[in-house]
Amino acid sequence: MTLTTPPVAAKKPHVETHHGITLSDDYAWLRDPGYPEVTDKDVLGHLAAENAWFEQRMAPHQPRIDALFKEMRGRIKEADKSVPQKDGNWLYWIEFEDGAEYKKWWRQPVSGGPDELILDEVALAEGKDYFRLGAIAVSNDGTRLAWSVDDNGSERFTARVKVIATGEVLPDEIPGTLSSLVWVGHDKGLVYSLANEQWRTDNARLHWLGQLHEADVELYHEDDEGFRVGASLSANEQWLIIGTSDHETSEVRVVPAADPLAAPVLIWPRQTGVEYDVEVIEDIVFIHSNKTHENFSVVFAPLAEPTVTAPLATGTDEVYLTGFDLFRDFWVLESRVRGLDRIELRYYGDPDRVEPIVFPEASYSAGLGDNPEWAVDKLRLSYESMVSPATVYDYHLADKSLEVLKVQELPSGYDASLYVTERFEIAARDGTKVPVSVVMRRDRVGAGPLHLYGYGAYGISIDPGFSTTRLSLVDRGFAYAIAHIRGGDDLGRAWYKAGKLERRTNTFTDFVDVAQGLIERGLTKAGQISISGGSAGGELMGAVINSDPALWGAVVAHVPFVDVLSTMLDASLPLTPGEWPEWGNPIEDQAAFELIRSYSPYDQVKPQAYPPMLVTAGLNDPRVTYWEPAKWVARLRELKTDGHELLLKTNMGAGHGGKSGRFESLKETAEEFAFILWQLGVTDD
Repeated sequence: MTLTTPPVAAKKPHVETHHGITLSDDYAWLRDPGYPEVTDKDVLGHLAAENAWFEQRMAPHQPRIDALFKEMRGRIKEADKSVPQKDGNWLYWIEFEDGAEYKKWWRQPVSGGPDELILDEVALAEGKDYFRLGAIAVSNDGTRLAWSVDDNGSERFTARVKVIATGEVLPDEIPGTLSSLVWVGHDKGLVYSLANEQWRTDNARLHWLGQLHEADVELYHEDDEGFRVGASLSANEQWLIIGTSDHETSEVRVVPAADPLAAPVLIWPRQTGVEYDVEVIEDIVFIHSNKTHENFSVVFAPLAEPTVTAPLATGTDEVYLTGFDLFRDFWVLESRVRGLDRIELRYYGDPDRVEPIVFPEASYSAGLGDNPEWAVDKLRLSYESMVSPATVYDYHLADKSLEVLKVQELPSGYDASLYVTERFEIAARDGTKVPVSVVMRRDRVGAGPLHLYGYGAYGISIDPGFSTTRLSLVDRGFAYAIAHIRGGDDLGRAWYKAGKLERRTNTFTDFVDVAQGLIERGLTKAGQISISGGSAGGELMGAVINSDPALWGAVVAHVPFVDVLSTMLDASLPLTPGEWPEWGNPIEDQAAFELIRSYSPYDQVKPQAYPPMLVTAGLNDPRVTYWEPAKWVARLRELKTDGHELLLKTNMGAGHGGKSGRFESLKETAEEFAFILWQLGVTDD
């Protein structure tokens, strides 16, 4: 059946009162009362109608979608493998076969011998609409494999164990995990975390092989509903590290990995605003913390008295210490200096010996790769830039040289000399200089179409890395820009704090001011800018279309967090209590209530012309629940005064990340780019 008009959601009055203020929400009914089960016929019927409208409006553009998908796929090496890495007596790697959506995990004895397939994602995913591997861990003796799988996008993983040599899958099965899997107790036990009814990991549990999971032992339980628990092994694999944290406070305990039921050692008791993570060597604990400087420091202390610390490295206003790793003979400090990654080797007992690793470009993204062994004479590194494909290096300690092991291959061809990348600093309205990374063709002239991407939340930086899909816009005359706006930690922890809580709106105004600055630099014009963001970046999209709709020629909002006020008022939702340190608690704090209400995209939709928009959702998404984008689109349809496209696509069998599989996900990117090209009037002629 051909539809002549977009779906119109029914209006069903619903009111709530908070702090003496009445909120009216005619589309609250789109939240199925049985969630996380979604069975309400009216809800499903409306989502189906929106999907039908999306399919109908995009159908004439299917040839372009197909062409975009073909060229994106052509840039991916179908039969590909990672660089093998030694771990004990084995070399491990992963492989993709021709046409395969998923990978296979392999190993080979260091001493020689046949390759051994240890996990086949292709076989595990067969017949499933959705498949995602969660955790994977080989036992310390190399004989067994533990892994976990989510087959519907709900982020509840089922863990299994098998004997690698025979392929025998053991009876052990642990449903409902949302964590890593850590081998302990001389490979007789696994430590993991269960997701509770609200998708919160408030526990660390021990499973002894051969026992029913109902008999598993809870090693740690977190009583603060805003905190999440996770576990890992120390670098020398002698200690089990159990951490709990929210967005601004941490607490860590360590237990001998050989005896996970031993009494844990608390490193530092939690102190609001103090974040830290640890590593342990013998009886010394190394602590990476913001206790003495917001850009973190690294200290060490006796494990018996972990509060008696001595400094190793200290961050500054310019140098942000992002992490560290310990090895037998040295340790590695990772940092960011004015947004640029830096890796340094440092040596125990010799604090003055600092060896930075030098990379070939002025702007790039680099970090430690997979380095599983304790005693090494070389380090595996990852590297890329906006014009340089992903590169795997080994850094040889003896002569301080970088050895290229692999450069990402684009089978359809790629000539880096055709492209140029630039980094601008654009003044925001309060005078703050906001970095912007841009890539474009060298032969691009004048003000043309430009795509602007942003996120700006949770202290997550958006690195200036390489993208094969991005080329489909750049090769059609676009400049592609990343706005490193406040709310991320691109320039350090102060940059993050300047975009959260009472300063949240800096994130939105930074993004708008970057767009204006790019116009002033002659790169584009108002109405010729496409923008995109997902999750909290989708909130960003919602805020800037409310404030400055005429700037944008096309908007793509993936699983957008747009119903901020309602979500933060509902403590029963999966993530809400843990989010209050990021956004504020509008239940208890009227000022937080009023601030969130002032920018929450759903609450601020108003009668005005809005730009063309494509919105996505996932029915099984526990992070941004499906009804947020559904309600938002319904209210936009009701109030907007323009005739521009507004499309909602809900993945009915997927979650926060959309479709699974390396090629299936490309189809959604092809749809996104086809929509952008359509709305900006860009042809392939």
